[in-house]
Amino acid sequence: MDLRQMEYFLAVVDHGGVNKAAATLRVAQPSLSQAVRKLEKDLGVQLFHRVGRRLVLAPAGEALVGPARMILREVDAAQNAVRDVSEVRTGRIDIASMSDLSTDPLSVWVAKFRALHPDIRFRIEERDDPADVIALVKSGACELGILSAPGSGSDLVAEDLVDQRLVLVSPPGTERQWPARVPVSALSGVPLVLGGHGTVMRDYIEETLRSHGVEPRIVVEVRQRGAVLPIVLAGGAVAIVPLRVALDARHRGGVLRELTPGLSMGIGAVRRPAKLTEATSQFLAISKRSLNDWVRALERRMADGDSLIDAAAGTADETDRRVRQANLDAEQPLSGHR
Repeated sequence: MDLRQMEYFLAVVDHGGVNKAAATLRVAQPSLSQAVRKLEKDLGVQLFHRVGRRLVLAPAGEALVGPARMILREVDAAQNAVRDVSEVRTGRIDIASMSDLSTDPLSVWVAKFRALHPDIRFRIEERDDPADVIALVKSGACELGILSAPGSGSDLVAEDLVDQRLVLVSPPGTERQWPARVPVSALSGVPLVLGGHGTVMRDYIEETLRSHGVEPRIVVEVRQRGAVLPIVLAGGAVAIVPLRVALDARHRGGVLRELTPGLSMGIGAVRRPAKLTEATSQFLAISKRSLNDWVRALERRMADGDSLIDAAAGTADETDRRVRQANLDAEQPLSGHR
């Protein structure tokens, strides 16, 4: 068993077959197939079931994915150790994330990091159950996990990052229906659109409403989180979503209101006790700085008299202007062609 076999094995897993894997690695398809078969022979197990022309992971193959990724990361870390470790050039960051958090804030952190390190690639695994996120990190399949209220455990290092504020979003033209701050108790009988049953955010919202004597009236339940705001904006119901996600609806006329008492969910990261790769370590550091900048900007605007929502909208607009100007000033476009 050698590193090249591990790389070829994971390429077949990630690309769903030998042909695409061979094209990505720029090797001959027979050579890649031979390497995978030799790996199976060396290990004495069948890694793939061959169904027609397709390869389907066998149980032994599923068990190998996490350790194989961990081995290649360790090799990559060892190679980087003899170079300038302060400079991240290339590589891949594997992150497991709760589905509710992949849109915000994780997508924002990834975009900021990619702007600084355009040759770094990301693989993000979404899961609805926190236990599944933790399992991916423990197995080595992912190096970092992002989830709500990570807590602490003996096997993983947990770190609290930020409290994510939730707000009410209602359809355009409903400004007069709501006060500036909406009591949670006022949501009794109000039609709600919520994400899929069993997600952390869905459970939190339902539990919070019930704790204030409100039985949620769920008229739309949608697994696809991206469908929540379009349903609200079309007049189908109201929703409770993260503040920065809600700002997208505001640009299209959606009505945003703070809730009282305020709703928030803790967000944190989990990782194995072993040292992070340099790329992931820098990603986590840059994400923390981004969070701190966001919080400080909100505090400054609110100190000047802005509401939470107005402060967030102003901060987001300023961030968008900076991103636009940075792209205009960039010498090399996103396509990589001058």
